[in-house]
Amino acid sequence: MLSQIKSSGLLGVNGVIVTVEIDISRGLPSYSLVGLPDAGIKESKDRVFSAVKNNGFKYPMDRITINLAPADLKKEGPAFDLAIALGILHASEQLIWDHPENFLVIGELSLSGEIRSVNGVLPMVLAAKEAGINHIMVPFENRYEAAVVQNVNVYPINDFHEAVSFLKNELIIEPFEVDLKALLSEKNSSHNIDFSDIRGQDLGKRALEIAAAGAHNCLMSGPPVAKV
Repeated sequence: MLSQIKSSGLLGVNGVIVTVEIDISRGLPSYSLVGLPDAGIKESKDRVFSAVKNNGFKYPMDRITINLAPADLKKEGPAFDLAIALGILHASEQLIWDHPENFLVIGELSLSGEIRSVNGVLPMVLAAKEAGINHIMVPFENRYEAAVVQNVNVYPINDFHEAVSFLKNELIIEPFEVDLKALLSEKNSSHNIDFSDIRGQDLGKRALEIAAAGAHNCLMSGPPVAKV
């Protein structure tokens, strides 16, 4: 059976939707992962195997082929672990999931099935919203970052068993929301340093001011060079 689960990676500072395709067919037990994965993604094989077994599910001893589409985009990091594990259960008919295309799944798995936080959740959720995906499963520790994006349903997940129970409608998880006004209010700000406190470095401050005013990215490397 073929399963297709939506996940996300990063292209620079932008999120990009990645479709995790899992095909399970009869044959000698094997695990093939394609779609330009880096070493961290290739190692997901062992994390997924242990997480599935340690949470009481059956890991299929068949030919498993996993494709991360689009295949011409290099994928990095462990954020696809949860999508791969859920896709294996779905493809092996251990999980009945009627509309997986409506979900974006992000998260790294531990060997016990605990879901660990990942980097870049905010741009990933923004990419999902632009793609019309309104239900987002994220690690519990990333819930505030994900919920900053409005008009999407963010479901914080603690572990693999909880994710499966939620998709089987055996567990109710309410969408997580944050109060943006309270989050961004000045009284809650922890930034006590202002540019007026920095002496000199006029060129560096000017560059940052221009970047902030135009909502541009800014990369500064190396120590500042003083004029002689």
